[in-house]
Order: sequence, then C-alpha cells, then structure tokens
Amino acid sequence: MSVDEPEVYRTESGTIFRLLRSDEGRPSIELLRSTIWESGPVGMVGLRLAATTTRLSKNQVAALPL
Repeated sequence: MSVDEPEVYRTESGTIFRLLRSDEGRPSIELLRSTIWESGPVGMVGLRLAATTTRLSKNQVAALPL
C-alpha cells in the first residue's frame, strides 16, 4: 500500500477500522459502522498490533465502502 492509502484492520470481534495519517503524520481512526465511516478514538491505533487483529488485503479493502 502507498502512504496515501489507509491501513485497514479487522479485530477479533469483527470491528473494522482504518488508520489515517495527516500530512504531519498525526494518526486518526475511523470505524466502519454499517456502510459509513465514523471517527473513532485514536487510542484504537494500538489494536493494529494485537495478535488477534488482522490487516485487510488490498482486495478486501476494495470491497468496503470508502
């Protein structure tokens, strides 16, 4: 993935979130709620490192509403 593309993850419980970065590198989180992306707590950024969280492939991300 390029740096312009968000990193998208799925937690063990099924929550899908994406990590975005501002031009300054500041992270923000968006959660997929049904068919829309909503702002989420930046503290979720650490979930991407959990053993039970998986990073979605480019094809899986393409199938999500963006």
